[in-house]
Amino acid sequence: MGILTRIYWARFLLGILAGFICTLYNVFVEQPTDFFSFMTGITFALLIYLLSYYAFKSAYFTKVENPIKLVTAGIGIYFITWIVCWTLFWTICHALLFT
Repeated sequence: MGILTRIYWARFLLGILAGFICTLYNVFVEQPTDFFSFMTGITFALLIYLLSYYAFKSAYFTKVENPIKLVTAGIGIYFITWIVCWTLFWTICHALLFT
C-alpha cells in the first residue's frame, strides 16, 4: 500500500472520529440549537484535519514526490465522512437520549 493510499484511509478514519467528537460535544457540552454549534463542529473538523496534515508532513514529507499531495490526499473523503458521521451519530444520540 502506497503512502498516499495510507493517508487517504487514515483521513477516512479521522473523519469518523471527527464526527463522533462533534456529536459528543453537542450532546454533553452544548445543545445544538443555533448556528454557533454548527460552526463549532466545523472548527473541530478543520482542527483535526490540520493536525493530520502536520502529522503526515512530519512523517512523509521527504517520501512523496509532490508535497502538496499531503494536503489534498483524502480531503474529500474526510469532509464527506465527517458530515455523514456527525449527522448519523447525532440522530442516534438524539433518538436515544432525548425521547
